[in-house]
Amino acid sequence: MIEIPYGKTVIEFDETGASVLTSRIGELKAEGDGLSIVKAAMEHPIDSPRLCELAKGKKNCVIIISDHTRPVPSKDILPNMFAELKEGNPDIEITLLVATGFHRPTTEAELRGKLGDEIYEQSRIVIHDCRNAESNVQVGILPSGAPCVIDKVAAGADLLISEGFIEPHFFAGFSGGRKSVLPGVCDQVTVLGNHCSRFIDSDKSRTGKLDGNPMHEDMVAAAKFAKLAYIVNVVIDEDKKTVAAFAGNYVTAHRAGCDFLLSYAKVKPAYADIVITSNGGAPLDQNIYQCAKSMSAAEATCNPGGVIIDCVECADGHGGQAFYETLRDCENVEKLYEDIMATPQDKTVPDQWESQIMARIMKKFKVIMVTRPELKTMVEEMKMTYAASLDEAIAMAKAMGKKSITVIPNGISVIVSE
Repeated sequence: MIEIPYGKTVIEFDETGASVLTSRIGELKAEGDGLSIVKAAMEHPIDSPRLCELAKGKKNCVIIISDHTRPVPSKDILPNMFAELKEGNPDIEITLLVATGFHRPTTEAELRGKLGDEIYEQSRIVIHDCRNAESNVQVGILPSGAPCVIDKVAAGADLLISEGFIEPHFFAGFSGGRKSVLPGVCDQVTVLGNHCSRFIDSDKSRTGKLDGNPMHEDMVAAAKFAKLAYIVNVVIDEDKKTVAAFAGNYVTAHRAGCDFLLSYAKVKPAYADIVITSNGGAPLDQNIYQCAKSMSAAEATCNPGGVIIDCVECADGHGGQAFYETLRDCENVEKLYEDIMATPQDKTVPDQWESQIMARIMKKFKVIMVTRPELKTMVEEMKMTYAASLDEAIAMAKAMGKKSITVIPNGISVIVSE
């Protein structure tokens, strides 16, 4: 019996006769708790002075932190960052800047859950707003030609640093590092320019790929313009516990973390007619918008014309009004993809990239979503098929003549590659 994460619970599946693709992160044996793992990494930063040295002579420090859509173990990272900053400069002013990217604002309850009451109540916290031009300022031009416009709080920092975690990412290659800046704290004009259709269409803009990835190159440039001075990124296991940490230079420390994760997350395809997956449970399966991530993992191992079954709770519904309306209102996914590819970079619209990836997948495969019953109409409006249970979804697929099955219990924890 295999457990497929679903919200804060699991769906059990008898994998008899099925291929199962899982990362080897579970094989990692952490030495100590998360706090001690991060502390050790910060004591030996990669290609960077220690944070306590960087803090000297600085009036203020801005720490870019992740938002509610990322299970970053901030309680392992921030106390260590605070300690080193204060060691180097007891008077330094610290601001936490929440990297919402293109997401909705993070709520107080979500921040308290992420940070804990003590850090939340004792910290100055600013939530980035990509749609408020007055709160952002241009600092350069990206390789893509898009203006690099970042949050004024980040631009005004004497010392800009970030926390984050590294996981496979379906078009940026990996999360973490430079992504704290772009899209994390960039204005919508920058996010839209970077997420243009030709970049998303590139075969280099895929899970686990950094070299030659045009989106990654733009993001690195944005971090340089922002003067990102230091990062702490962690790798987490499937229980969302810290198992490794990387501190220091935003390029080389991040790359070290990515190479480390690749050695555990890469799996060879097991091609099948039916591929069952999930987004790894809460908080990463909180909306349909995020589900393109697990679907892209399934895409890499599904036979042409096959069926992808995504088990996702989607407690927040679709996750993006424009994204929802684009799929709801299109004539069909083939025409939608053509229209998106014909859209110039400076005409990119919000959430176009997610619609493009979903359309790319749905052009090739039947997509069945196992989710909450109240989302049935929404799922169907978005050109997918609803199923009330995994058993029902499998029965649907088999009724189409599909037989072989591959299961990817956590679709965002693996890099499916030959």
